[in-house]
Amino acid sequence: MSEYAIAQKSSLKLKGVGAISAGKKKKKKDKESKHRLEQVATNQNDEEVKAKKAYVDKRTPAQMAFDKMQEKRQMERILNKASKTHKHRVEDFNRHLDTLTEHYDIPKVSWTK
Repeated sequence: MSEYAIAQKSSLKLKGVGAISAGKKKKKKDKESKHRLEQVATNQNDEEVKAKKAYVDKRTPAQMAFDKMQEKRQMERILNKASKTHKHRVEDFNRHLDTLTEHYDIPKVSWTK
């Protein structure tokens, strides 16, 4: 008896090919399922509309005042930055560097000496 005597001698059985899989048919969608989907969609739309109308601001008056001031300060910063040109910013920066002491100067490095 050889080693191959115990092996099965039949063809491979592939899924989706042959008489076994030919008996299975795909199910078609019913009209009821479409109707149910439409109902679910309309219910969700109604809930979204109700949720939008029912929104209540839960912040305290102090929190609302804080947010209002934050927005106001941010707008001031934006307008302040937008009012200066690049040339004006460079001039301001150069003036600032002139006022600094020599301690902050970058020392000159010479490779030849």
